[in-house]
Amino acid sequence: MGKRRAILIGGLAIIAIGAGTVAVRTATFAPKNIADGSDVRLAAVPAYDLDAAVAHLSAAAQLRTISHQDAADNDIAEWDKLHAWLAATYPATHQTMARTILPNRTLIYHWPGSDTSLAPIIVMAHQDVVPVTEGTEGDWKYPPFAGTIAEKAVWGRGTVDDKGSLIGLFEAIEALAKQGFQPKRGIYLVSGHDEEAGGSGAAAAAVRLKAEGVRALYTLDEGSVVLRDTPVIDGPAILIGVAEKGYATLKVTANAPGGHSSMPPAQTGVTTLARAVLDITEMPFPIEMRGPGAAMVEALAAHKGGTTKMAVANKWLLGYLVENQLSTSPSSAAAFHTTIAPTMLQGSPKENVLPQSATALINYRIAPWNSSADVMARAKAAVGDAPVELSWVKPPNEPSRISSTSSQGWKYVVAAARADAPGAVVAPYLVVAATDSRSMEPISEDVYRFMPMHFTLKQTAMIHGTNEHMTIDSFKRMIDFYARLIATSAG
Repeated sequence: MGKRRAILIGGLAIIAIGAGTVAVRTATFAPKNIADGSDVRLAAVPAYDLDAAVAHLSAAAQLRTISHQDAADNDIAEWDKLHAWLAATYPATHQTMARTILPNRTLIYHWPGSDTSLAPIIVMAHQDVVPVTEGTEGDWKYPPFAGTIAEKAVWGRGTVDDKGSLIGLFEAIEALAKQGFQPKRGIYLVSGHDEEAGGSGAAAAAVRLKAEGVRALYTLDEGSVVLRDTPVIDGPAILIGVAEKGYATLKVTANAPGGHSSMPPAQTGVTTLARAVLDITEMPFPIEMRGPGAAMVEALAAHKGGTTKMAVANKWLLGYLVENQLSTSPSSAAAFHTTIAPTMLQGSPKENVLPQSATALINYRIAPWNSSADVMARAKAAVGDAPVELSWVKPPNEPSRISSTSSQGWKYVVAAARADAPGAVVAPYLVVAATDSRSMEPISEDVYRFMPMHFTLKQTAMIHGTNEHMTIDSFKRMIDFYARLIATSAG
């Protein structure tokens, strides 16, 4: 009896210690090294004409700077029209800033600062837009390249991605220049011509700026928003991208003898290819609570409190519950592992001919703790000795580095964003898509990806989709944010 009593007491003691540990960790849990920007004194927003700004966004949306899959299909004259229109529409900006047009049509603007000992800032927005899927034009409420102003919004391809940011930046800088603003830090505005097709323009701009000795305090580009219905808290959060995933496309090739489809062998090139693709996709990268995604969850959970905070604060005990929850949605899971997405297949040129070569393309978005070498090794392990060849379509883009959430650049961005959404939670974020800003890493202390638009998760579906539109409310927020950020951090 005494032995049983001792075991029972020991068990209760262990439970008590465990419960106490959970309680203490929960009570003391707080996100680490995330500055709130409260020590930044914000500059005022200069006066500007919002109705004129809205008309300018409408005009920009009518210029068809479309990046096609094949660059030979691009109408480069549309980029030239955009450049001429910018010069005519923003005269104070063009009198104040030196403009360089690279041969590929990427733009670099420079407003020198009065104190050359201070690191400059770089703000970015790209000129190009994606095509409208052929046959879907009739699904739009308003023609996709009409720039229609209706229902308190500007409608059209690129109004959100990314001409809203581009015109918002020009409106802000024009207002500052007219007001007589004199920056202490230099200001660079870089606008790539082909972000939607790989970002070679931004890469060329970065090479040029590096050769000129530029080393920026921070770079700010597109990438995330103020999300109104953020998971975990079901409320508003300022999600600032501190990193972005890598990008790689794997080509899987199955060669075969070919021949007439009336006499097929037991296994054709297509079946070999299909098995290889399934083998690769059925060996996914695991969900891992680490990196910017984990930092985001921690910030949101600390604000949410209750059992959510308890689970995140005690990942040693309850981490599996958090990971299971994150796995329920592809959109939430994407921030916590390297994703694998077969996208294109090619086989025989005719229905009754066995292909001599069948190929598949698999697109990867690589998490910050993985690399393209990890991706290739995992794919090779998945296919084993199957008769297929694995190769990259083009050299992969590795994941970006993770920028600071406590540096001066972070504080400036957070303070400017909080002024527009004072009640929102601030959290770091992993951008799962690719942006031009990755090219600025060699010349910038930190790189951030954020636009101050207020979106719901449902509204994000219009980006690259049907009925893309920028609300006038969001556009005003963007102009105010950019003007406030530039005047504060450069002044």
